[in-house]
Amino acid sequence: MTASAPSAERTRGGLGALTAPAGGRPLAITGAIAAVAAAGIGLAVLTLLVLAGWIAAPHAGLGLPGVLVGHHVGFTLRGAGRIGMLPLGLVALPGALLWRAGRWIVQKGGVTRLAEVGYAALALAVPYALLAGALALASGSSLAVPSLPQAVIAGFLLALVAGGLGGARALAPWRRLIRLLPPQPRCLILGSVGALTVLIGAGAILAGASLATSMGGFSSVNKALAPGVVGGLLLLLAQIGYVPNAIIWAVCFALGPGFAFGTGTVVAPTGSALGSLPMLPMLAALPSGAHFAVPAWASVAVLSVPYLAGAFGGLLTVRIAPTPAMELAPLWGFGCGVVTGCAMGVLAAFAGGPLGNGRLTAVGPSGWQAALVTTLEVGVAAAVTAGLVNWLWLRPKPVTAAPAASVEGPDDVVDETEDDGGHRIYLDPWADDEDGDADPHRPRPGPASLP
Repeated sequence: MTASAPSAERTRGGLGALTAPAGGRPLAITGAIAAVAAAGIGLAVLTLLVLAGWIAAPHAGLGLPGVLVGHHVGFTLRGAGRIGMLPLGLVALPGALLWRAGRWIVQKGGVTRLAEVGYAALALAVPYALLAGALALASGSSLAVPSLPQAVIAGFLLALVAGGLGGARALAPWRRLIRLLPPQPRCLILGSVGALTVLIGAGAILAGASLATSMGGFSSVNKALAPGVVGGLLLLLAQIGYVPNAIIWAVCFALGPGFAFGTGTVVAPTGSALGSLPMLPMLAALPSGAHFAVPAWASVAVLSVPYLAGAFGGLLTVRIAPTPAMELAPLWGFGCGVVTGCAMGVLAAFAGGPLGNGRLTAVGPSGWQAALVTTLEVGVAAAVTAGLVNWLWLRPKPVTAAPAASVEGPDDVVDETEDDGGHRIYLDPWADDEDGDADPHRPRPGPASLP
């Protein structure tokens, strides 16, 4: 019986973790229960919002496909085309539910090791993806048809990431979890998080300032729509959901490539060219007129943001894991830029999408352009900063030489020290030779005996 314990522990660390936890029900059953609960609560909340929208505007109701918008699942609308420019803010609702579901699985499923959190996230993601696919099949109508592959993939990835992070957090605080990583991956992750934080913070400031200076246009569009009480609340909720999109658009604006709002349009620091815009109040923050030039000083200030983000990321990279090889520090700094660029490319791709056929098939930033430009700008700044800081950190400190004592003769050599009161004390190094018990036949020391 005792010999089978290590074998059971090894089985628990493999695929057996899904079916044979340390105690309680199997992990796969626990994950299925959590997936059904998270999907049910999210479906109930989003269905209420869709019903409220249908009541406010019966002719524009989407039905159940509108529920999948919270999972960033696009759909094809009859007479309009493909709709893929969806509010990222709505993803917070299913994300929070799946985060809590991941914590519950870890706590109730007997998960005690970090290596088992991946199996717990997988036990949540697989049934949740199946439920999302079933909802996409059931919600199709003559008016709107959601994308089945996108529903399955988005549901799986959202549950895997949010549930995995929630499960890991249930085991230990973030500080302890980060310390489990090796030094170099840890410095890349934290450096990239620091650079992204600077970029997103600057994007939020830029988007907020642009909207604050365009409140006149915001109010005029809102009055022209006249949505009423219920419609006004839903319109406000929709615009709050699009706030993360606006922040990412502002970040891409600061990076240089900018973004588009229709084919043949561009909004960038070097200049903007726009056509007609939909009647959405928050779009008043975009430059007015067909052609708009940003002042030179503003362009320089905005374009310096990614380099500041790269410098901060490079500083964090070296601060966490300095390297004794001077030539490796810039490489790790550039690696921080590569990770930041990949993350920014994914965010830019999800922040845009088509808004039907025709001119609005290209809305938002380009994912590959955002990834490439972020990698170069943030990576170069991080590499330079990491190399410089690492050199300053590890350069040899100058050693101050002790002052040499003056030599006047063998009998005049003394050691000088200074006490706390500022008085100089003279010590004779040969005082022991003058004691009575010293060897009388020993020759007196000469110059060669000087220290």
